[in-house]
Amino acid sequence: MSDARAGRHLPIIISLIIALTLAIAPLPLWAEPFRPDWVILTLIYWSMTFPGNYSVGVAWIVGLIVDVAQGTLLGQHALAFTIVIYVTVKFHLQLRQFPMLQLTATVFAVLGLYQFVLFWINGVAGVNAPMVTYWGPVLSGTAIWPLVTIVLVGVRQRARR
Repeated sequence: MSDARAGRHLPIIISLIIALTLAIAPLPLWAEPFRPDWVILTLIYWSMTFPGNYSVGVAWIVGLIVDVAQGTLLGQHALAFTIVIYVTVKFHLQLRQFPMLQLTATVFAVLGLYQFVLFWINGVAGVNAPMVTYWGPVLSGTAIWPLVTIVLVGVRQRARR
């Protein structure tokens, strides 16, 4: 890989590593159900921005890393990430044109799909969890989506320079 190519991918890889770190960082017990899904939010942004480079394959690999890091069923997050990123890449041209409010509503729906897949997999595996563990991340992720977008746009603009 050439230095120029590695330089283009480095900010994205670093942002995914930071998102993974935020996903496994300890939180107080009362805040744990409302932890935003940092990794999927970051993947949604990068797959919407660079759908050719960061799509289903990257989502699968990052999902396996999240499964190992969080100690969940192997492939659970990988499948959920893959489905969500497939939808994002499929409609990336429309999503890029949305105003922030409409994009935030769409991210709410996509995060709901993500949590539904996790809910379904946990149901099949016999894992019981309270509903707040599914709806809390959807609500908090939707609330911070504009902030995530602003930060990652800044990262992308700095990487261009």
